[in-house]
Amino acid sequence: MTSVAVTCLHLQRHFDKFRPLFEKHGIRPILPSVNGQQLGAAEIRQVLPGMATIIAGDDIIDREALAAAKELGLKAVIKWGIGTDSIDKAAAHELGIPVFNTPGVFGEEVADLALSYLLLLTRGLHRMDRSVRDGGWLKVEGRSLHAMTAGVIGLGSIGRAIARRCAACGMKVVGSDAMTIDAASLAQSSITQLSFEEVLAEADVVILACALTQENRHLMNADAFARMKQGSYLVNVGRGPLVDEAALAATLNSGKLAGAGLDVFEVEPLPADSPLRTFDGCVFGTHNGSNTRDAVDRVNRMTVEIALDVLGCQRASFEPNRVA
Repeated sequence: MTSVAVTCLHLQRHFDKFRPLFEKHGIRPILPSVNGQQLGAAEIRQVLPGMATIIAGDDIIDREALAAAKELGLKAVIKWGIGTDSIDKAAAHELGIPVFNTPGVFGEEVADLALSYLLLLTRGLHRMDRSVRDGGWLKVEGRSLHAMTAGVIGLGSIGRAIARRCAACGMKVVGSDAMTIDAASLAQSSITQLSFEEVLAEADVVILACALTQENRHLMNADAFARMKQGSYLVNVGRGPLVDEAALAATLNSGKLAGAGLDVFEVEPLPADSPLRTFDGCVFGTHNGSNTRDAVDRVNRMTVEIALDVLGCQRASFEPNRVA
């Protein structure tokens, strides 16, 4: 019997919706226990061999796991969501194993979250909430969004959706991207594209919405923070390793940055001894930008369709996006 591994927790939670479809096509679903957020490399090496495909979360899928699984009939790797930095795509390409993802599916949801962090940071809502719960009545002098400039790093679907929200709040929006974005797309989202260095110098809040690559790891380092405005903010809804957290902590400690909203971290969950925990000006999330009822259902259905397409059971209702 054909077996498919489902390691993405979002799909696991709702898998009973799709179980009859798998049974209809004679596919045995394998839902391994996932402690934490994803499976590590050693765990994936135990799960992947013998699978025809996998619908993966942020699991570490390396060359060793891919090679062993290829020998036993692995046909494809399907990434639930957008980011594929945890998959050795070069190895997958060499081994002839297609890697698929679901691009453009979370733009609105992640943009909502980015704006939430921005509002919390600029009005100190998290600090006032804690004060009231503790019996206090803290008043925080905030910042007016319409008087600020937002700098968006990464101008794909997520970055442009963030820009539209910032513009709707009356903010000036500048942004940078590794590619030159066409004028019509920039105009629709009210963005002026600048260089990365120019964005850092102009923005009152820098919002990271780009994918993680080998080239931009620790994009926000000590040098980048030094280029930012005094009293500015950082929001990261991209990937944790985009930020050098030691440099961020030092910059927060110096008072150069007023605060940071971080949905993602270099190590997840955030370690108990992280110095970032000591700053009242920080707001933390749990790598949860895509987790809305609508978005989860949308991507669950897409990844199941891709799996059935890969296995020759039925054609997907859209053209699956192959990244490797």
